Amino acid sequence: MGDHPSRKGRVANEFTDQIFEAPLRNEILRDEVYCQLMKQLTDNRNAVSEERGWELMWLATGCFAPSTNLLRELMQFLRTRSHPIVTDCLNRLQKTLRNGTRKYPPHQVEAFEVESSTRAKDFCQNIANKLALKSPEGFSLFVKIADKVISVPEGDFFFDFVRHLTDWIRKARPARDGAAPQFTYQVFFMKKLWTNTVPGQDVNADLIFHYHQELPKYLRGYHRCTKDEAAQLGALIYRVKYGDNKQQLLNIPASLRQLIPADLVKAQSPDDWKRAIVAAFNRDAGKSRDDAKVDFLKIIYKWPTFGSAFFEVKQTTEPNYPEILLIAINKNGVNLIHPHTKDILATHPFTKISNWSSGNTYFHMTIGNLVRGSKLLCETSLGYKMDDLLTSYISLMLTNMNRQKRQ
Repeated sequence: MGDHPSRKGRVANEFTDQIFEAPLRNEILRDEVYCQLMKQLTDNRNAVSEERGWELMWLATGCFAPSTNLLRELMQFLRTRSHPIVTDCLNRLQKTLRNGTRKYPPHQVEAFEVESSTRAKDFCQNIANKLALKSPEGFSLFVKIADKVISVPEGDFFFDFVRHLTDWIRKARPARDGAAPQFTYQVFFMKKLWTNTVPGQDVNADLIFHYHQELPKYLRGYHRCTKDEAAQLGALIYRVKYGDNKQQLLNIPASLRQLIPADLVKAQSPDDWKRAIVAAFNRDAGKSRDDAKVDFLKIIYKWPTFGSAFFEVKQTTEPNYPEILLIAINKNGVNLIHPHTKDILATHPFTKISNWSSGNTYFHMTIGNLVRGSKLLCETSLGYKMDDLLTSYISLMLTNMNRQKRQ
């Protein structure tokens, strides 16, 4: 908590390991940790120390519960405090009571200092630093609450945003039986804008984020992909999962949906897919799992749909397009894609989009002149995400243009 002077800087989760390893092994020490935390969070006049104390309390409630004797005291302590993180501590404690004690101390990604004055941009920079990413550019925080996943504006105070979000959802969902609904939230850190993403340039970002974000979209069949490319990518996915272990190659026909895009699985027989994937796997003998992740990204990077957020919508304004349309928003603009052939029917660059709006059930966009331009009206429950992505990409584009002018 910083109360004891130390010349030595804190490295990753070095201190949290010291605090949590022993209590995870010895049940008797768990009460000691909670007693010390409650003591130091009572009448603590040092704001920095208090924030760090709440961070430790948050971590503790997700690792282990106190004894039955202390549980009531701890619950009472938490319920009588007004810090923004208290509700989450209570919810984490309930989950720990249900699911049991963790085996290991918190991962370094869990142990972030989030103070009342922490803005989303600072939070992103802290995470990028701890994970040794070259830059936080394009990354964003997302808060998942109820059935929505919402991006945190980089200039917002993190806890302000969470408070605003919980209040907004609480108003939208009236209380049942007189009890106000309780919401837990999860925070995700992900790549949002892929404007300057080139596989191989920031390998840590590729290994930790880019591969895992692109893989599900690939397997859902959103990209146009040849059978040869699919076999090559399937071999790389296999290598990421199993390394050089060839035993699982026998099970390829039964696990094709984990290796091949959904729309291509039936393009040839399972045995033909197996032969093609095994041949590609053998060509890359000796390649590491990490290399396989980067190579996977390098192949997809060549496609015009790399780094896209995809939305399946129902459109009602353009008779020449299919009613069900796949929309991909990426660095090139808004792409309208035929859901079956994967043909890109149109690409609308951000510079041509003059207006857009969204609601609970729709997304609306005007291309070209506000009066005489063409309009696209879509039925979708994800209009808020499309709206936010468009706003963010255009904001980044304008920022880059202004930067170039100043240079």
